[in-house]
Amino acid sequence: MAKVGIIGGSGLGEALCGETTGELIDVNTPFGEPSCKIIQTQWHGTDVAILNRHGDGHLIPPSKVNYRANIYALKSLGCTHVIASGAVGSLREELQPKHLVIADQIIDKTTRRIGTFFDDLACHVEFAQPFCPILRQHLLNCASAVKTKVHDGGTYVCMEGPAFSTRAESEMHRIWGGDLIGMTVMPEAKLAREAEMAYALVALPSDYDCWRPVPADLDKHELLKEIIGNLTEATANAIELIKEAVAKFDAIADIPSAAHSALELGIWSNKTLVDDLVKENLSILVAKYF
Repeated sequence: MAKVGIIGGSGLGEALCGETTGELIDVNTPFGEPSCKIIQTQWHGTDVAILNRHGDGHLIPPSKVNYRANIYALKSLGCTHVIASGAVGSLREELQPKHLVIADQIIDKTTRRIGTFFDDLACHVEFAQPFCPILRQHLLNCASAVKTKVHDGGTYVCMEGPAFSTRAESEMHRIWGGDLIGMTVMPEAKLAREAEMAYALVALPSDYDCWRPVPADLDKHELLKEIIGNLTEATANAIELIKEAVAKFDAIADIPSAAHSALELGIWSNKTLVDDLVKENLSILVAKYF
């Protein structure tokens, strides 16, 4: 049975958790504690589990998010799909603040994060398409539910942070083919693939990063106010899109995603030699292959 994990990023995480009632679940994992308790509830007959990526009060910066615990927790609760959100800077004129982008590719520039569940097992998943095409298309099919433009595709550059880009870096990311810049999709998307969950991202542009100069006479406080306003509006739109996607989830609930069998050919270790404790800790992820 399909169950949708929803990971809220900047703004959206607290907005979702603030307006949603349900059972609060405290999940322990072999990888430590998730960012917060997870809300389990139902939307339009679909089981959902909602997690605030940055924790209560947005106290966890991107590099300190326990991505492994978050994804493992959602998997342990039975999630088969994950719809994530995240605030981004736009690297393209046409991807305007307040729009939404259903990203289709990633460039990973992170350096300080543990990017796999498999420290003690040789496991290599395919990741050419980092976002599930079935779940992406479902989100796009629900775009009429929101009043803003929803873009099909975009390359998300995931930087380490916490400082934002220099102007030279921003221009470089554009030359690379980047369309969006953010700090949270990796290793989250890769871990979701290792956990055999279909994963898609709703990106919320709040500004044009720093490649596009702002008016010299614009007060920095007014600029921040404008960015927060853009994010607030984009968050409201993203919530409506996600709710519509969940309400109509029956349309794809039974369609298998390639992500759901990502480990079938991925485990290269001799399974007879894998330590029992390793198998126990990873049982939720790998038990069906042993």
